[in-house]
Amino acid sequence: MSKNEIAFGPKLIIGYLGAAILMVGIICLLPLLLLFFYPEELENAKYFAIPGVLAIFLGYLLYLPIQGREKRRLEKHQDSLLVVLIWVITIVICSMPFLLTGKYNFTQSMFEATSGFSTTGLTVVNVEESPRIFLLFRSLTLFFGGVGLVLVMTSVLSDRYGMRIYNAEGHTDKLLPNLVKSARIILAIYSGYIILGTILYVIFGMSLFDSINHSISALSTGGFSTRTLNIGFYDNLGIEIVSILLMLLGSTNFFIHLLLLKRQFKKVFQHCETQLLLALFVILVPLLALILVNASNMSFWEALRISSFQFATAITTTGFQSIKDFRDLPLLFNGILIILMLIGGGIGSTAGGIKQYRVSILLKDVFWNFKKRLSSKNVVRTNFLHKAGESIIVTEEDLQENYSFIALYLFIFLIGSFIFAAFGYSIADSMFEFASALGTVGISVGITGYFAHPVILWTGIVGMFLGRLEIYIVMLTIFRAITKWTKRVTQ
Repeated sequence: MSKNEIAFGPKLIIGYLGAAILMVGIICLLPLLLLFFYPEELENAKYFAIPGVLAIFLGYLLYLPIQGREKRRLEKHQDSLLVVLIWVITIVICSMPFLLTGKYNFTQSMFEATSGFSTTGLTVVNVEESPRIFLLFRSLTLFFGGVGLVLVMTSVLSDRYGMRIYNAEGHTDKLLPNLVKSARIILAIYSGYIILGTILYVIFGMSLFDSINHSISALSTGGFSTRTLNIGFYDNLGIEIVSILLMLLGSTNFFIHLLLLKRQFKKVFQHCETQLLLALFVILVPLLALILVNASNMSFWEALRISSFQFATAITTTGFQSIKDFRDLPLLFNGILIILMLIGGGIGSTAGGIKQYRVSILLKDVFWNFKKRLSSKNVVRTNFLHKAGESIIVTEEDLQENYSFIALYLFIFLIGSFIFAAFGYSIADSMFEFASALGTVGISVGITGYFAHPVILWTGIVGMFLGRLEIYIVMLTIFRAITKWTKRVTQ
């Protein structure tokens, strides 16, 4: 094969971007399937058909030069650049349906699209007045954002050099030696849970349309709802239990799902994230319930029901709400929710946050240091941690990287909170709202919304974007781009 027949460098990146744009065009067209069931919404079809068709046409043109050619491995750092570009272009294209309606400006449209693909759930849309086709489109952004855009591409394109861009999106869940088969298994598991969740929601009284949207939203840990009052609209214990189960499944590493399907329950419960989640549940849910009982006239069991649901929606970074206004809750209750939102779900899952795996290492290191001080100085210890059915060694390099990430995450959290506070909001509300954005949670105290200042919305957009992708990947990509541009200008 001649060198001209091998795709590499910028041509390869543009070709991959073309494939991604083509895929996004299809995503824009998918809501049109709803017209078979709700033909009265035909007038809204143009908002999806125009960007969808244009994206497919442009994507095909960009992908054509590398179609059928041997693809060379991406060079160093090109993988992270490609992932960031895919996500930015996807968000821009999928903001167009909102923008074309004339009801939302560019900032609001970008905020809604970012919230969807980052599986956050913060919104500027009035869901009671929005057409069903837009509500379904929002849920589809949660679905594809949850499993990952690169993962969807991988399941379609048999690219033997795709592992680095797959990892660059934040995936650690290569279930099988074959990457494409791993991606398809993940999609199959994800889709199966959504179907099961939809059936259970219908059984407990939801309409079919609401059930589909809430099932996707819960499993993707997104939090978008078709009701203004969210899950609280239904006031149904069965619906809340189904939501909790779906949220927990969505915030769990896909490798753990494979262990569950193989009935290897011992390995599941040995997993460090499972143990941390159970410990937090046992300690914090009764505490949250007692705080509510002490601050109101509700019974302990009613408080326990609310606390269990809000614990699950915060730790899984889903953002469903069973209560109307978080500003009416005790400050300590919201403070605990902020901590849970910062911790987040399992690594390699659809959830955001620092991730339970990193927090597990942090807590274990405290224990290891304490144990080290009690032991003889001559004793050399190797630190182990149970992860996904295996006992792994945690090195000093791992600990240093873990602390660096947590420090960077908390620094960004403080910066975003101060920006919100600069607009006159209390520091408590600002921390709550930005923790929700950065952790891709979606619970709101009313700072972000349709009438929010553009700076508030763009701060939220940046927070949600950083929270969905690995912070280091985004920041290093931007840093390298600025460095290269500066060198070219100075030369």
